[in-house]
Amino acid sequence: MKEKTTLKSKILFVVLLILSLAWIYPVFMILINSFKTDRNITTRTVFQLPNADSFAGLSNFVDALTSKGFAKAFGYSLMITITSVVLILICCSMCAWFITRVNGIISKILYFLFVFSMVVPFQMLMFTLSSTADRLDLNKPYNICIIYLGFGAGLAVFMFCGFMKSIPLEIEEAAMIDGCNPLQTFFLIVLPILKPTLISVGILETMWLWNDYLLPYLVLDRKKYMTIPILIQYFQGSYGKVEMGPMMACILMTVLPIIIVYLVCQKYIIKGVMAGAVKG
Repeated sequence: MKEKTTLKSKILFVVLLILSLAWIYPVFMILINSFKTDRNITTRTVFQLPNADSFAGLSNFVDALTSKGFAKAFGYSLMITITSVVLILICCSMCAWFITRVNGIISKILYFLFVFSMVVPFQMLMFTLSSTADRLDLNKPYNICIIYLGFGAGLAVFMFCGFMKSIPLEIEEAAMIDGCNPLQTFFLIVLPILKPTLISVGILETMWLWNDYLLPYLVLDRKKYMTIPILIQYFQGSYGKVEMGPMMACILMTVLPIIIVYLVCQKYIIKGVMAGAVKG
């Protein structure tokens, strides 16, 4: 029995190692090619480490930062991500608290509508989304967070409801006896208890928002506002020539922040997902 367990563990380790290498390999390719010249990236040396002939130094990073408006696009992406995540966390946690504490037909219908929204394909909405955003003046970086709230609410409410059911109702009743109104009860008592799920939902939504390309491309005025994913496609010169070196450097500077955030906070993601899925 022990030998079978050991064999299964070794097989599982090998499978996970292969999967890990498959995920790491694209990032490694971006890393080594961000230091090469365009000519070497587009030839067979694309899979080789930079050498004396192919090494471009930091010129690709300088071009990426100065030639295409990287700083402005980075700022727009950062603003959209932060405002959208904060809005999703506050609104969806309050909605989940209402759904779990008000045991009625309306709360049940709301919950199933949020869950159903997770399975609705984005392609069903994208044709009318652009014109609707224009009419409601949501086609600017500081307003698009309202659209992201709608698309991100399904997963957030689902996870918050799962964890909220595990919070003893007696804690909230004790706070109300001490004089707390509903808002004080939520922000002073319930919200701190939600910390594991808040962090996990925040990280998952951050990774989605930071890397999202299609929604900003459809909604924003690209002549005035560009996020990082949209900016990357503009590393293209005349006659379709792509500036591969600066583009690789831009991609590397884009993915590194989110990778670092994920590596630092991955334990909270696991705790939050398990809490939201198992408890209650």
